[in-house]
Amino acid sequence: MLAIGLVGGVLGGMFGLGGGLVIVPALIFLCGMKELDALGTSLAALIPPVGLLGASEYYRNGHMNLKYAALIALGLFVGFYFGAKITMGLSPETARRAYAVFLIVVAAKMLMGK
Repeated sequence: MLAIGLVGGVLGGMFGLGGGLVIVPALIFLCGMKELDALGTSLAALIPPVGLLGASEYYRNGHMNLKYAALIALGLFVGFYFGAKITMGLSPETARRAYAVFLIVVAAKMLMGK
């Protein structure tokens, strides 16, 4: 679990990702967790200020917009609640497929550029 967190943290610090693209798949494929259990575990791990040290480094180097970060945090606070409510209404198979489609769309957009 520590290795999963470490890899998620390094990639989070590098690319701003961690939970959805690293931790959840690792818990499913390496640890055999069910999709909803992996999602809930990932969210629980992200509750404390896990990005504080990385964010402070970006801030010290002038690479942070605090206003935007605060607005995003507010959106995340509310959005995580509604995302969890929606996901709880899905079957594990539907949740897995929706997540896979999300990853494919993100990957295609990144490959195609602007």
